[in-house]
Amino acid sequence: MPDESLALQTTVIAVDAMGGDYAPLEIVTGAAQATLETTIRVILVGDEPKISSILAKTEHNRQQITIQHTDQVIENDDVPKLAVQQKPRASMLLAAQLCGEGLAHGMVSAGNTGAYILSAAKYIPRLPGVRKTAIATVYPTQNAQQRKDHFALLLDIGANIHCGVEDLIQFAIMGKIYASDVKGIPNPTIALLNMGKEAHKGGDILSRTYATLKTLPDIGFIGNIEGNDIMKGLADVVITEGYVGNIVMKTIEGIADTLKHIGKYAFKHRFLWMLGLIALSGGLKELKQITDYSEYGGAPLLGFREIVIKAHGRSRAKAIKNAIKVAAKTHRDGVCTKIAREIARCTVNSTPSE
Repeated sequence: MPDESLALQTTVIAVDAMGGDYAPLEIVTGAAQATLETTIRVILVGDEPKISSILAKTEHNRQQITIQHTDQVIENDDVPKLAVQQKPRASMLLAAQLCGEGLAHGMVSAGNTGAYILSAAKYIPRLPGVRKTAIATVYPTQNAQQRKDHFALLLDIGANIHCGVEDLIQFAIMGKIYASDVKGIPNPTIALLNMGKEAHKGGDILSRTYATLKTLPDIGFIGNIEGNDIMKGLADVVITEGYVGNIVMKTIEGIADTLKHIGKYAFKHRFLWMLGLIALSGGLKELKQITDYSEYGGAPLLGFREIVIKAHGRSRAKAIKNAIKVAAKTHRDGVCTKIAREIARCTVNSTPSE
């Protein structure tokens, strides 16, 4: 069991060493790199012999890494609810328990998303007043607002299916504070994803959400945004129900994969296109760096007392290292506390609806 004094010394992040397509090698390597670049303490939860074997071959700061052993792992193809019930000592569950017991200030996993959400919910209390947590993710835009960061934030993308007015208002508050404190955007703008720009569009829930957001001070609400405007970067934060947000993100990912396929086809079959792609190679490399998810670590699951970061299932060491850094920064900046304070201040007198 990790030393309880760790939490008193510096920021401690619990890492599910066994979750993800390239676990445990890339997860442990990323954690090792984090200890060389920062003072963050990492608790690696998983198979100790495997973790120790990797660390023996990897440069790291030994004083900043603790291992908590378990031989239970939730796989990507496991049914989340059953897995959480049948594997009570799974690595992601124990990582969440460390946060719930105050032995870690945040957690990171690249494992099964559904099981990860349930693990966090089982052990980490929600912030006061928060009924539903939300997964937030960054996505590339045309940067219409000329921000230093070309990425905007979208939430929720799948923690919930449907939401009520109060939930969407809270998502706006969560997104605003995360964009401001973690992404470093001053006075971030907020938009509500809808089928039209008019205030009455989208039915009762969305129209009431629009009306309420308009009345809240300092929220930065700019109105509704339609699907064809999402990637222009007109807003720093876009809020929506998880059902819709999940479809939007998977559509964006699908478009990206399609463009890669078309590029490969053009390179192989059209000489003029090939010349054009060669000429654009410098710009394409720059674009790849801008849109590289490993730079951003992972998607925060907001609404809990401690920060929960979901890394991409295909995360390599660099992504895990950055996810650990983001989790630590979120804790140090008191983001969860600020969200709780802002939600309490902006209590909405509306009845949540499913």
